[in-house]
Amino acid sequence: MKKKVSDRVIDSLIYIILTAISVVMLYPLLYVALCSITDANTVMSSNSILIIPKKITWDTYKIVFRSPNIFAGYKNTVIYTVMGSIMSVALTMLAGYVLSRKWLYGRKLFTAIVMIPMFITGGTIPTYLIFKNLNLLNTRWAILLTGSILVYNVIITRTFIADIPDALEEAAKIDGANDLVIFSKIIIPLSKSVIAVNFLYYAVGRWNEWYSSLLYIKDRNLYPLQMFLREILVQSQMSDMGGMQQQMAQNVKYATIMVAVIPILAVYPFVQKYFVKGVMIGAVKG
Repeated sequence: MKKKVSDRVIDSLIYIILTAISVVMLYPLLYVALCSITDANTVMSSNSILIIPKKITWDTYKIVFRSPNIFAGYKNTVIYTVMGSIMSVALTMLAGYVLSRKWLYGRKLFTAIVMIPMFITGGTIPTYLIFKNLNLLNTRWAILLTGSILVYNVIITRTFIADIPDALEEAAKIDGANDLVIFSKIIIPLSKSVIAVNFLYYAVGRWNEWYSSLLYIKDRNLYPLQMFLREILVQSQMSDMGGMQQQMAQNVKYATIMVAVIPILAVYPFVQKYFVKGVMIGAVKG
């Protein structure tokens, strides 16, 4: 069917608006990327919008990668991201499975209790005291346990598992399977999409996490990459990177931002469809 002129005009306006929004959102990242490879003097003296790099130089990246903190931060961030995401997904799947079972006595009450932390939390000081009493301060467990399970992800998982036909569970019970077998042999294989979504949500959050390290970690050997990035951006602690000129300090900040952002940007295009699927999980039945 041919579109009406009014429909074409509306579609054109929508595309123009979306393009403008995309430019507004993408330009700050593009600006940081261009400044990171542009000569420091050029950036400092430029008063115009930077669209193409001028006097390309990789000196700032050399300065960043000469710092042992960057590689230590990368290693710690990868550990926190991988181990933390696996642990979080396992806990989320278990919680979602239990809350989705109709045979659970008081299921609505437990679901309500689980949702309370979405609105009311214990606070920073009580959490700090708990970690202190458990001797978890200044350990990797302080980072791994913080935010190890998110209620929103549990609700998504519960909704997804609840849509799996009950006949599969009933057939498995007739064959003598217990809940553990049903969970591992039936629920897990059928929940690969929600597992992927949860893993991506947790992984992105873990990669960008720095506040927990600020509160619970004092040993710099356990700092994630984002903590070193924070030092450079907020505290301007450049002593670890040698005697650089003040005019290059700003460019080093840009380069450090790109070093931290590039890995997650490289992964995102390959997993974008799972993010879209995650938004739709449980939204439509049938």
